[in-house]
Amino acid sequence: MDPALSHIRNWIFDLDNTLYPVSANLFAMIDARIGQYVQNLLGLDAAEAHKVQKGYFHAHGTTLAGLMAEHGTDPHHYLADVHDVDMSVLEVNETLVAALARLPGRKLVFTNGDAPYATRVLDRLGLGATFEAIHDVHATGYRPKPDPLAYRGLCDAYGLDPAHSLFVEDMARNLEPAKAIGMTTVWIDNGSEQAPDTERGFIDYTVNDLGAWLHSILETSE
Repeated sequence: MDPALSHIRNWIFDLDNTLYPVSANLFAMIDARIGQYVQNLLGLDAAEAHKVQKGYFHAHGTTLAGLMAEHGTDPHHYLADVHDVDMSVLEVNETLVAALARLPGRKLVFTNGDAPYATRVLDRLGLGATFEAIHDVHATGYRPKPDPLAYRGLCDAYGLDPAHSLFVEDMARNLEPAKAIGMTTVWIDNGSEQAPDTERGFIDYTVNDLGAWLHSILETSE
């Protein structure tokens, strides 16, 4: 293990656009279903629904959180609907599968989606048996990333010491709360979100290819 990361005991990974490439475009399908859900629920046209969807996302962390707060939306109904997408676009990345298998310590998924969806994605990626647990939006009490309480709840649920934990995310804004409690942070710079130009102090590592990076830190001592 790279000496700079020898203290890491807990490896925490976001799911969407982190454990699979953004080029798979899976989240675009989900995003379209979210837009349709908002249209149907609120009786809006596509343009107005898009504004509401993105407004809730930025104000509440997820569109779901906004819909729950403003309209009392049933999260189980919403998540089952928006995650009903074709996963044939996902492929096994053997490099990533092998790298994750070699990582010492505990491995968890921390997602703003739900566990049934995450399980389907992981199975499709050949990672179904890789992770100890999936900490999903239900487990956060519907206070999704980047709400600081979601990160505290994750650590409390699994007895994780943030100082010995590393968190990998494609959305830079979701790394700031992790860094604030002492986690090592890794930003997947794959085009799904740009890190802020003004402040990047909460990002410890910026990588383009997760599998290659994991192999590189594991091979330093070989």
